[in-house]
Amino acid sequence: MQLRTTLIKNAHIVNEGTIFKGDLLIEGEFIKEISASISAKTSDVKVIDAEGKYILPGVIDDQVHFREPGLTQKASIETESKAAIAGGITSFIEMPNTVPQTTTLEKLEEKFEIASKTSSANYSFMFGGTNDNLEEILKVDAQKVAGLKLFLGSSTGNMLVDNPEVLEEIFSKTDLLISVHCEDEGTIKRNLETYLEMYGEDIPIQYHPLIRSEEACYLSSSKAIALAKKTGARLHVFHISTGKETSLFDNKIPLKDKRITAEVCVHHLWFSDEDYDEKGTLIKWNPAVKTAADRDKLWEALLHDKIDVIATDHAPHTLDEKNNIYTQAPSGGPLVQHALPAMLEMYHRDKISIEKVVEKMCHNPAILFQIDRRGYIKPGYFADLVMVDLNNPWTVNKDNILYKCGWSPFEGTTFRSRITHTFVNGSMVYHNAKFYNLNAAKRLTFNR
Repeated sequence: MQLRTTLIKNAHIVNEGTIFKGDLLIEGEFIKEISASISAKTSDVKVIDAEGKYILPGVIDDQVHFREPGLTQKASIETESKAAIAGGITSFIEMPNTVPQTTTLEKLEEKFEIASKTSSANYSFMFGGTNDNLEEILKVDAQKVAGLKLFLGSSTGNMLVDNPEVLEEIFSKTDLLISVHCEDEGTIKRNLETYLEMYGEDIPIQYHPLIRSEEACYLSSSKAIALAKKTGARLHVFHISTGKETSLFDNKIPLKDKRITAEVCVHHLWFSDEDYDEKGTLIKWNPAVKTAADRDKLWEALLHDKIDVIATDHAPHTLDEKNNIYTQAPSGGPLVQHALPAMLEMYHRDKISIEKVVEKMCHNPAILFQIDRRGYIKPGYFADLVMVDLNNPWTVNKDNILYKCGWSPFEGTTFRSRITHTFVNGSMVYHNAKFYNLNAAKRLTFNR
């Protein structure tokens, strides 16, 4: 069978801390060659002139909620993976708090089956831990599944793991990478009661970061890290939201050798509590968007490698749900289509280099999860690529939002960078707002 061959010429190729102008040859699913100049050897090679554009590895998003099964009025693997590839995200790891929850091997395989038929991006899933499913956790094959997710703060579907003995047993016995949502439930409940007494159910949204407070985050994160150090577990702390928590992480160890790692999400790098007046419950997330000083500390920790990964925590809800009063409006929002443009906007604002964006969104998730042959632009690696025009402004509006929920916290924002092409496993799946070859995605595999 003739392999599909694509030659991309004159691109600024961003990889491993450098930007190199040259050509890139894709043969079948893989990157075949990278050189200063490559000539098409046959007439059936598809040639793309990337003059003036940048080629990045496809983004690997280590935390999304695509809501399938059971919550498909909000989103589905099909709709959100299309939005993801339009945003340059070529691989995702999806969370277990669906309906039913992904807390048995049977339910996990059902999600893999859905993704195999409908996902436009490469995929894996987290297995969900509870207070009573250790036996199932120990059956999970670490080479086939991204890892284990534990909610140490309440979540959709209430997967709260709050039994200290169970937690220690899980940390001690599993070989899986353990990712955690850290917020102390007792602290949050006490804070919530205070504001309910003051305002009733319609609490002003500005108090969200005081209810889901710095104290709640730090207390939970520090406990999880102490337990990981005690047991030797491999721990990844999701969506750090406070400056105080950044002190818990080390930047003196190479990422491949770290046993305790951290992630920050796009919304915690972009928004602050000053935005609640304008955005209201649209930026209600758990953990909460906190102060501008917290945001500054998160940036500092990210740039100094205490925080290892930038992700989205893409978690859509319908606009009707989000427009409820505080106590009834769910937390979470859609981000996969706009995460990379938002971080490239931060490049334009001199907050971060393009090389660092690639490190935190592409290379590091691949290292951290030990993903097979993805996250880099190298010969022999899968050709998951995104082409970006850094000077082609566009404004987010209802007409160009691809999420099933139909809204974005970035509506009205103008981004200076535009994604022009996305490749998944060597297939061009997105070009100038049109989709192609949406069956190119594969299940992620892991070198463990």
